Amino acid sequence: MCPGEFDDIDSLSTTLRPRQAGTSGTFVLKVTEGPDRGKSFELDESTPTTILLGQSPACSVRLSDRSVSRRHASLEICDAKLRVIDLASSNGTTLQGIMISDAFCSGGELLRVGATTLRVEVRSSKALLDLPEAKSFGLTIGRSAAMRRLYPLCERLAASKVPVLIEGETGTGKEVLAESLHCEGPRAEGPYVVFDCAAVPANLLESELFGHERGAFTGAVATRKGVFERAHGGTLLIDEIGDLDLHMQPKLLRVLERGEIQRVGGREALPVNVRVLSATRRDLDREVQAGRFRDDLFHRLVVARIELPPLRRRREDIALLVRHFVEQLAGEADAISSELLARWTDYAWPGNVRELRNAVARHLAIGELGGLPVFDDDLDDAPQSLDAEAPQTPEVRLPLALELPLADARQRAIEEFDRRYVQGILAAHRGNVTHAADAAGVAKRYFQLLKAKYLSRG
Repeated sequence: MCPGEFDDIDSLSTTLRPRQAGTSGTFVLKVTEGPDRGKSFELDESTPTTILLGQSPACSVRLSDRSVSRRHASLEICDAKLRVIDLASSNGTTLQGIMISDAFCSGGELLRVGATTLRVEVRSSKALLDLPEAKSFGLTIGRSAAMRRLYPLCERLAASKVPVLIEGETGTGKEVLAESLHCEGPRAEGPYVVFDCAAVPANLLESELFGHERGAFTGAVATRKGVFERAHGGTLLIDEIGDLDLHMQPKLLRVLERGEIQRVGGREALPVNVRVLSATRRDLDREVQAGRFRDDLFHRLVVARIELPPLRRRREDIALLVRHFVEQLAGEADAISSELLARWTDYAWPGNVRELRNAVARHLAIGELGGLPVFDDDLDDAPQSLDAEAPQTPEVRLPLALELPLADARQRAIEEFDRRYVQGILAAHRGNVTHAADAAGVAKRYFQLLKAKYLSRG
């Protein structure tokens, strides 16, 4: 996106796999049959992202076997086991002679892809470098090993110019990490702009990205800058990049390669100096394999990648996050009891950090009167107000929507809480958005989005 953008790629190559503290096992894949016989690939447990196996140059385990797909399988070390996921390959993946789609290896197994056989071996544990003692990186919070192992990498990437893909489940904090990379880097004084591919209709994508000239189409009553122009001199986060319309992908690629945009209806090429970060909840490797995401755009965006772990894999961060959210929401220090915190620590949190924040906000606002169980998988532990015979408080009771699937019912209850919370806090501050946002402990821009979402409906 700007001159010298990739000058520091080589210097980053040693930081893409930071080591964990203590001791850790290492998996070695040895090719015992096939064109690459005799080669071996070492997979360290400290590797923070998914490892690709296939013919593509993007693959860390790169094979020359023509019967192996470009992105044949992904590998990930989880709890001292090697997880192997077939990426819809042409010839499939077998483990110990059994065709698999997703399986775990513990060592000694034979893995076959195409005409290549690899033996999975475990190398004896070795001492690794200590992790930093930090409990945060910028706005990103966490002192678990899963998070602290990422911080050295994040520090190097923040100081660099290279594009970064941030991956992770919904609610893991991808946008927060992106803002942290911006704030901790040399462009911190420049603009930080977020563009959500999933929130814009396909027919408006080009205009939102690159802007438009007056009269370019019906309704274009004035010239408007797109997100690339607004992010000039700073950072642009393209959120949910995996949802970007396939027809828009070559146009985005052209902008990334040339460092210039052309507004819709315009003829002049406008140079832009933007550091591009992207985030997705999707498996982009699978999307490329399925033909839904361009291979060349993938390579342009994924110079470096960070995968944020789900909250269930960093439970030791829950107490720290709860204290942070209580403080952020101006709650009492002892608002969350130790008993409740213990239950939250045991919960799987499918909505990850976002769901945890909502739980804290809900508890601070309405305690056990909300009619929403703390744990949807344990109705026996639900607040007494769930009992049909118990008195209800109409002003705060949320719908359980038991006729819906769990995820949909949870989302409906959270949205209803958010709507009533925004409505109530606005009323308390006589409609003043700035004061209401301050009282809610959120950015004014975010509060305005909530207000537009929940209170502008007919």
